[in-house]
Amino acid sequence: MRNDWDGQSFPHPPGRRPLVGDVLGADPRKPLQSSLERSKGLGPIFELKIFDQKFVVVTGAELAAELADESRFEKALSPALVALREFAGAGLFTAYNDETDWALAHDLLRPAFMRDSMQRYHPVMLAAAQELFDHWDVATEPVDVSADMTKLTMETISRTAFSQDFGSFTRDEPHPFIPAMIAALRAGQRKGTLNSMPGAGLMAKRIDRRNAHHQEYVDRLLDDIIATRRASTDVDDRDLLGIMLHTPHPETGARLDDVNIRHQILTFLVAGHETTSGALSFALYYLSRDADLLARAHEEVDRILGPDRDVEPTFGQVAKFRFLRRVLDEGLRLWPTAPAYARSPRETTTLASGHVMRPQDWALVLLPAVHRDPSVWGETADEFDPDRFLPENSRGRPTQTYKPFGTGERSCIGRQFALHEAILVLARMLHRYELTYDPAYELSITERLTLMPEGFRLGLTLRTPSSSAADADEPAQPAESRTCPVSSIDQPGL
Repeated sequence: MRNDWDGQSFPHPPGRRPLVGDVLGADPRKPLQSSLERSKGLGPIFELKIFDQKFVVVTGAELAAELADESRFEKALSPALVALREFAGAGLFTAYNDETDWALAHDLLRPAFMRDSMQRYHPVMLAAAQELFDHWDVATEPVDVSADMTKLTMETISRTAFSQDFGSFTRDEPHPFIPAMIAALRAGQRKGTLNSMPGAGLMAKRIDRRNAHHQEYVDRLLDDIIATRRASTDVDDRDLLGIMLHTPHPETGARLDDVNIRHQILTFLVAGHETTSGALSFALYYLSRDADLLARAHEEVDRILGPDRDVEPTFGQVAKFRFLRRVLDEGLRLWPTAPAYARSPRETTTLASGHVMRPQDWALVLLPAVHRDPSVWGETADEFDPDRFLPENSRGRPTQTYKPFGTGERSCIGRQFALHEAILVLARMLHRYELTYDPAYELSITERLTLMPEGFRLGLTLRTPSSSAADADEPAQPAESRTCPVSSIDQPGL
């Protein structure tokens, strides 16, 4: 994992010290945001030296687009993802490029995110959202948006992945799987953070001992579910687990073994719920702070859903919420909840910056900086403006410069699932509630595996939607998107 780039030097923040490097200027609680701040004035590529580890960071859109060229570059596992492998194994997100199970799992699961499968997930998403709203309807205080969005998306992904209901809105205490998963995940993250420090190996062993029981519980529960389903005589393909258990590769006939199936479930649980809950939370933050944008959102949901606040969007209606989609896109531009990814060259190459990059070298693409590059997004790049994503404003924008779901063949296989869920929830919520924000609140972002607003609360009161009839004549989604539930403006993206 040592990333020495053959001794080449890059711009770096002032204040570097012997032995510790650039540690003293970093915020250990918010390393990404402090890196974003420290990158100012350093150009499109810079370095941070943390003890003996070099982090080469790309912030310029042109250079990020170069690294997105799949013919020259591929996914690399940063120290954070290597640490995540300690918990989630060789899942789709954490597998090395040459691991055969990655290609097998990707081929088997790709149909699980196309239109026919998504139609089966739609009522599951609606049911989870209704549980959230039942909980909110009796709330007497402003709700913790990020916490509740995270509960919602965890319920959705667990039910669609392996038909497990964790009772997030009905139990007095969380299901023991949830704190065990969080504890095991945080242990892996701590080990990744400590990786470059002296004595990291000793500290990692101590962390492993303290958290072994959490990992064992998570693995045992999932292994028991997998074993029970495998022993059943019923072939049930209603969820991702059923697909992985019963579907052979169409060409080779190969199947995933039970350990890798567990890894894939953990990957979907970890990577699939916090990213979506973060996207929803940022969208609600920006909408709640702008009366004009909120009015436009209310107009759209009332026009499509009509005057009944209890109506649920049909599967086909989700693609019609074009303004809500732009709100989500813009929130993901400013704060992509999976905020960085690493790239390495397939063979030694020279970057446009003049640096020589070898296959063992890797660079982190810092998306909040790339998505704010004024050369692409203009002088208002730091402002929230959903209309950036209107077709007439997107036309001519350089490709490969908007990457909230990653890039290339290792991009997020579940991005259409996430967008469908997020738009569905946002539409129902805005149709049902008036939002009241605390004017004293200033956006604070916590950094876990993903980015998430912290301490963000909203007051909710039941609203009366406009009495205008639902718009049944809204144009259908474009032909090029008919295989997916949400019309997409994404370049091949995570």
